Amino acid sequence: MTPALNKALPDIEAQATGGLKFTQHSFAGKFLVLYFYPKDNTPGCTTEAMQFRDHHKELTKLGAVVLGVSRDNLLSHNKFKEALGLPFELVADTEEKLCHLFGVVKNKIMYGKKVKGIERSTFLIDPQGILRAEWRGVKVTGHTEEVVAAIKTLQAEAKVAA
Repeated sequence: MTPALNKALPDIEAQATGGLKFTQHSFAGKFLVLYFYPKDNTPGCTTEAMQFRDHHKELTKLGAVVLGVSRDNLLSHNKFKEALGLPFELVADTEEKLCHLFGVVKNKIMYGKKVKGIERSTFLIDPQGILRAEWRGVKVTGHTEEVVAAIKTLQAEAKVAA
């Protein structure tokens, strides 16, 4: 079942760097920024990871946890994380369970051949585990700022409702 906006996440479980076992309840009480990217150590993915790294303190102050997800294994993720000094964990979705759950596996054309790849996408889950925003086909430049703005908007709406 693909997660739907304004609905709770279905059961999920995956392994991440740092010995983290990620489930839909792992970060209850915090915003969760779950961003899917095609591959470690590629130009666009490196830029995106660095932008989330560079905004990490601001996101943490807003009560958010960032997790990157790709089909790479933990060894690749650990090298990527160390090389870039990433302060957040990376989920190894080697069996594509999360990728399929969130519907980010897409047919692409690379060098004239059809291949299955990951559509760069980000999902924002609120502290109650409800999917509040999604960005698909993400363009890296300025994306992190969009995520920060969305969290601030949700926080302001929660204050008004309280």
